[in-house]
Amino acid sequence: MKFLPTLTLATCLFASSLLAGSIPDELKTGGFAVGCQAYTFNRFSVFEAIEKTAQAGGKVIEFYPGQKLSKEEPTLKFGHETAREVPAEDPKAKPKAVPVTDEEARGVWDKVKAKCKEHGITPMAYGVVGLSPDEAKSRKVFEFCKAMGIRVINTESVDALDTAEKLVKEFDIKVGIHDHPKRPDNPNYRVWDPNYVLEVTKDRDARMGACADIGHWIRSGLKPVDCLRILKGRIMSSHMKDLHAPLPSGHDVPWGQGVSGVKECLDELKAQGFEGPISVEYEHKWEDNVGDAKLCIDFVRAYGAGK
Repeated sequence: MKFLPTLTLATCLFASSLLAGSIPDELKTGGFAVGCQAYTFNRFSVFEAIEKTAQAGGKVIEFYPGQKLSKEEPTLKFGHETAREVPAEDPKAKPKAVPVTDEEARGVWDKVKAKCKEHGITPMAYGVVGLSPDEAKSRKVFEFCKAMGIRVINTESVDALDTAEKLVKEFDIKVGIHDHPKRPDNPNYRVWDPNYVLEVTKDRDARMGACADIGHWIRSGLKPVDCLRILKGRIMSSHMKDLHAPLPSGHDVPWGQGVSGVKECLDELKAQGFEGPISVEYEHKWEDNVGDAKLCIDFVRAYGAGK
C-alpha cells in the first residue's frame, strides 16, 4: 500500500493552498518565486543545498531524485524512491541503492521538511524525474510531491503523458516537460524544440506544459524569449541560465552578464502572467557557486524593484 507521511492539519492546508492556487507573495522575490535547483549544489547534500539556497536569498527550492540526505547520513538518498547505499560485494564496484522501509522514508521526508522550515525555504518543484506509463510507478512520484507540498514535477517522459494527465487531475500537481540541448545523433529526442512541447501538451490539462530551460535553448541554437512566446500559457516552471557564449560549451554566468537575455525572458514571463517557480540551475564553479547563485537572485530582486 502506498503511504503519505503524517502531516499536521496546518501543513496539509498550507500544502493544498500552494498546489491549488497562486503562489503566495511572501514566497516571491522581484515578483517571481525564484530559488535554487538543488542540482546546483550536487556536490553537497540535500541539507546543505537547503542552507545554500537560503544563503543565496532564495525562498523556494527544486529538489532532484537521489541526492544524499546530509553529511551525517550520506548513505541515505532523498526522493520519491528514498534509498540507502550499501557496499557492493565487489569492493571495486559502486555501492548499491537499496530501498528503505516506508517508515524510514517517512522519516527522511520529515527531516527534509523540518530543515526547509528551519531555513525559511519552501519546496516548490521536483525534477528532472522520469515518469512511467505504468500508473503505479508514476503515482509514487506524485504521492511524494503531494506530501512535500511540491507543485510542479519536471520530466522529459513524453511517453507517459497520458498517465501523467490522469495524475495531474487527481493530485492537482503541474507537469512541465524539460528541455536538454538538441542531440544531432538522436533525432528521436525532440523536447529541445518548444514547438514539439507545445504540440504534445496543447490539448491536455491546463496544468501540463513546459519546464523552460533557457540555457539549453541557447545550446540548441534557439532564442529563449522566442521560445517562451511559442509556449505562452503552457509554461509551468523554468530552469533559468545565463551563458557566457552561445555555444554548446557555454557555461553559466550570473544573470544579466551573458547572452541568454534574462531580462527579456522575465519581461515575457511577467507579460504572460506566469505563475510558477524559477530555479537557478547554476552548472559552473560546482564547489563554490553560492555567490553567483545569489547574484542571479539579486538580479530578479532588482528587476522587481525596477532597477
